[in-house]
Amino acid sequence: MPVTLDPEDSKIITLARAARARSGTAEGAAVRDETGRTYSATNVALASLTLSAVQVAVAMAISSGARSLEAVALVTEGEPGPDDAAVAAELGVKSLLVAGPDGTLRG
Repeated sequence: MPVTLDPEDSKIITLARAARARSGTAEGAAVRDETGRTYSATNVALASLTLSAVQVAVAMAISSGARSLEAVALVTEGEPGPDDAAVAAELGVKSLLVAGPDGTLRG
């Protein structure tokens, strides 16, 4: 039986998918802050800097003035890292929305 998501949660999964597809990266993420603003990002994999997509999206939100998050979505073929769950929890999110590249929610 398919999971029915809140429309706002579906939106951030779509944003994460689009970010991932646009740049051809392994991960795409999107977050929604306490005011409803959304931020999407991809992972960064440079020789001198490695960040997950969740870390980049959270950094964008915090640097734009967000104080907490309502939701975090990650689109990946893999699994979220422990740092992804930790940063989400630090900002008030109990669990990540994790989806495959086709947008199907896992877990």
